[in-house]
Amino acid sequence: MKIGIIGAGNIGGNLTRRLTALGHDVSVANSRGPETLKELAEETGATPVRAAEAARGAEIVVVTVPLKAVPDLPSGLFDGAAEGVAVIDTGNYYPRRRDGRIAGIEDEGLTESRWTERAIGHPVIKAFNGTYAQDILDRHRPAGDPDRMALPVAGDDEAAKRKVRALIDELGFDTVDAGGIDDSWRQQPDTPVYGLRGGTEAVTRALAEASPERKPEFRG
Repeated sequence: MKIGIIGAGNIGGNLTRRLTALGHDVSVANSRGPETLKELAEETGATPVRAAEAARGAEIVVVTVPLKAVPDLPSGLFDGAAEGVAVIDTGNYYPRRRDGRIAGIEDEGLTESRWTERAIGHPVIKAFNGTYAQDILDRHRPAGDPDRMALPVAGDDEAAKRKVRALIDELGFDTVDAGGIDDSWRQQPDTPVYGLRGGTEAVTRALAEASPERKPEFRG
């Protein structure tokens, strides 16, 4: 499968490593240009590209950049993507540590991923946002393994969600359907499921225990 990854930090870099190891055709981009991705490309065989080219022909695109950088992504980013492209949003809102105050989230009450959808003009599937980057490399397990971790996955496009869940299964993790994008507050930072290393039952329980109230440290 052709996969585009926009953002080559901890999550983006480790997804590049695992997905290329599984035989996928991966294009990876960052904000500094393809020449800065030479080492990652040599290590993995991924193709370094500019952000505007990352989605070209891709069936799945992973957007894994700081939330404050989302509005700066190129316009028409998904124009050349494959029909029915699924876009994974791994983003989290850290208003005090990194992103500053985002009015759509604070004043309109949008979930982080609904705000991201509006900013990029394309539906997203929220996944990997509460996953430790190193776990992508170290904690994958075969289906049926009692120690297999589960990841919550939220989104409104059921076909795209199925595609993303199948990819996560291939990566070595179970998934739990966390509802639509307006329900994705259940997996935002400081919720019980965020950073949880548990199986499907633990993740399902944690999603149910979440509160929509943001603590002051997670408000701008």
